Amino acid sequence: MTVHLRSKLAGVGRALLALTACAAASLCPGAARADDPPPSVLYSIPAFAQAADFKKSLADLGLTLQSIYTGETLANPSGGARQGAIYEGRLELLLYADMDKIAGWPGATLHAHGYWLQGTGLSRYYVQNFLAVSNIEALPSVRLYELWLEQKLDDDKLALRFGLLGADSEFAIGRYTLLFVNATVGWPDILGHDMPSGGPAVPLSALGFRARYDFNDNFALLAAIFDGDPAGPGPGDPQRRDPYGLNFRLSDPPLLMQEAQFNYNQGKSAAGLPGTIKIGAWEYFGNVANYRADPLGIQYNLTGLQPVSLLGDYGAYAMIDQLVLGTEDDPTKGVGVFARVFGAPSERNMLDFYCDGGVNVSGLVPGRPKDAFGLSFAYDNISAAIRDAAKAASLPVIPDHEILLELTYQAQILPGWTAQPVAEYVVHPAAGTGGFNLPNAVVIGLRTTLNF
Repeated sequence: MTVHLRSKLAGVGRALLALTACAAASLCPGAARADDPPPSVLYSIPAFAQAADFKKSLADLGLTLQSIYTGETLANPSGGARQGAIYEGRLELLLYADMDKIAGWPGATLHAHGYWLQGTGLSRYYVQNFLAVSNIEALPSVRLYELWLEQKLDDDKLALRFGLLGADSEFAIGRYTLLFVNATVGWPDILGHDMPSGGPAVPLSALGFRARYDFNDNFALLAAIFDGDPAGPGPGDPQRRDPYGLNFRLSDPPLLMQEAQFNYNQGKSAAGLPGTIKIGAWEYFGNVANYRADPLGIQYNLTGLQPVSLLGDYGAYAMIDQLVLGTEDDPTKGVGVFARVFGAPSERNMLDFYCDGGVNVSGLVPGRPKDAFGLSFAYDNISAAIRDAAKAASLPVIPDHEILLELTYQAQILPGWTAQPVAEYVVHPAAGTGGFNLPNAVVIGLRTTLNF
């Protein structure tokens, strides 16, 4: 894909200001809940014993500190715009504050989450595809990502959250997608391209308010309102328009997101295998491009009957996580599958259809109960409006679709330390949107993750 189109996928930050904000606030990522943190390597290496004791003493006071470093080397030996290899890394700083323990404020928690981003993205500079091959790819920087306060009420059934929020912490995420290296099985690429500035998702976020109500263990509703353009309008890369995560915008048209979550066969006594179905929708209230009037910068509607912009945009999705084979020792392990489908109106969006799916296998390797491996696919569809415009303009290449396949294996070296080789295959990078076809790309690499 072009650098202009890829700019919707990432963000950067102001080093000292964001790092100071992260250290001063309470930090908690969507994938690392403070009440269920991943194992720490500090408890696995004797030399880190004092640091582990310090963390424990703070936790007893209501402060949970955490940092996670993810580093990876990726290369595309064939295909894409050009061949090359990169190293990139992401250091996450996290703090969780239990305000009841700290200040006698029952039901309140304070969170913040910051990144130090390093390296060069393989999708941005080499493959130049839409479906980013890594979920840590971003321009180098240090930035504040999340900073919010949550208040629980009604016996913890109702949770109200406001502040700097990332929608990808809660919306459209699946349990079995967290294993994979590519970005789109997290925050789906259709949202990254169709929402202004890529939407409130890593590494960009937006000021907003979220309400969640858990009716019981089987049914929950989420609704959130965000400032609709995390980086703010303007030319160029949204990452550079909000370089440090400190824009704190409230002047843009709002973005609404809603999601219903249905859990079934939960608990050890359930008759069947557990699963989750989620149905969601989003709506943006600002002006958006009319791709039937001026797609890809080509004005082909000479009659002037089509407006250049349209008011509002929206989309919907459905997804399922399903355990299909469990284990006797751990009901959370086994063979799990996931599938997601997203749609959006063609004339208002670059992508009008997206789907992904895959299989996640864990706890089945003899002698390696913490290892996991998986296979996933993702499919981007260029909107019918853009395809029609390309045909009307007699372009030599009609944009159509892009596909990404991933095979990965995550091995635990020590509790809190994993190594993860990965292989990906990109079919039709950039979907022909540059006016020419890029060759299919092979991507190989190795990721390591340390949780402190």
